Amino acid sequence: MHKPAACVALIVALFLLCAFQDLQVHVDVEAVNLFVTVTDRQGHFITDLTQDRFIVYEDRVPQEISNFVQETNLPLRIGLLIDTSSSVRLKLNFEKEAAIRFVRSVMRKNDQALLVEFDEGVTLVHDFTSRSTPIIQAVKQLRAGGGTALWDAIYVVAREKMTDRLARKTLVVVSDGEDLSSSRSLDDALEMVQASEVTVYSIGTSKFGASQNKKGENALKELSEETGGTAFFPYSAELLDEAFDLINRELRSQYSVTYTPKNEALDGKFRRIEVRLKDSKGLKLRHKRGYWAPKEKTS
Repeated sequence: MHKPAACVALIVALFLLCAFQDLQVHVDVEAVNLFVTVTDRQGHFITDLTQDRFIVYEDRVPQEISNFVQETNLPLRIGLLIDTSSSVRLKLNFEKEAAIRFVRSVMRKNDQALLVEFDEGVTLVHDFTSRSTPIIQAVKQLRAGGGTALWDAIYVVAREKMTDRLARKTLVVVSDGEDLSSSRSLDDALEMVQASEVTVYSIGTSKFGASQNKKGENALKELSEETGGTAFFPYSAELLDEAFDLINRELRSQYSVTYTPKNEALDGKFRRIEVRLKDSKGLKLRHKRGYWAPKEKTS
């Protein structure tokens, strides 16, 4: 396997992954922030709903919405995670071309993006920047080879890089979903992105020029759906472009909903969230499915 020296030099020691093998992460939450996507039966985004149509439940208890914004303009923090393991070698050029077009179209003023590649390890290829050109140039240099540390990549990027609570934090993961090298599990990765309030969009490539990998697809689907994102499984280069375009449009078509939980217990438990619409008329909602409550510290 040959990697550019500049990329190898930026390996972040797996972000000190081994030092945190038993870490349980919970975020102190006074207010819960939700980004809600609403679509009709044809999948078109609905962006003109008012606050009085929304009802939020936490563990089946109705909550009071304290802040509501249509089509939020909060800055985006986008982590682009690209699988460069041996299993995606034949698909990598198509993935790179689609990723480049996505970066060009999604980034606006005040947005930032970073690029991470993962094979048997996790490499920070380019840190957060508000300029698309450095990310695009870095994508062009990616090479395939090695195993697949997918869960490690998601875990450490969410923990180390997705800390800005004033931004919408999104991971866009391009992979076949087959993890061969991680020390972390899917459950670890899922808990970390939930604790970091990150939405995950997955573009699964197992159907694209290769045999189907149902286990990998199901894992990517679970990761995305639990965090309020979605998973795409394109069959062709054209559909790969469409998946990136849908993510771009969805990020600009969401509602920002905030509430203060009625349950004030510092129990460290996972709390389930459900958002409904009055007179839904067949509309579908997508949002993160819960969060970790703060845990009371013991002396």
